[in-house]
Amino acid sequence: MEKCIYDESNGLWYERQGDYYIPCLSLPEDDQPIGLWGQRHLRYIKEHREGFYTGFLLSGKLNSYLADIDRQTQEQLDTIICQMAQAQGVIEALKSANPMEWVGKMNNIRDRAMEVVNNDLIYA
Repeated sequence: MEKCIYDESNGLWYERQGDYYIPCLSLPEDDQPIGLWGQRHLRYIKEHREGFYTGFLLSGKLNSYLADIDRQTQEQLDTIICQMAQAQGVIEALKSANPMEWVGKMNNIRDRAMEVVNNDLIYA
């Protein structure tokens, strides 16, 4: 008996292990880093959207999907923070004149922006 065989009907190679042929499967090499936002979204889809999670996991696209969500979320967060700071007049002059007030306002803006991206991208 042959050690490895190829099945043309499904395009897979099989390797003999004892009396059985086991498919030779491997995950795609995808070394994209997943940050905080990607990890949060992963936790959400594991708990609340199991079919979606399983589909991406089995297709081998989960890591690239999470890296893309992470990148989109960070870009949106930076944009929202910048726009809110400009709209509320939180500028560098305030930072030098009254640093504590600037920190308080920026923390408030950052928290509101995080709430927006959580609702729009992470938990959607």
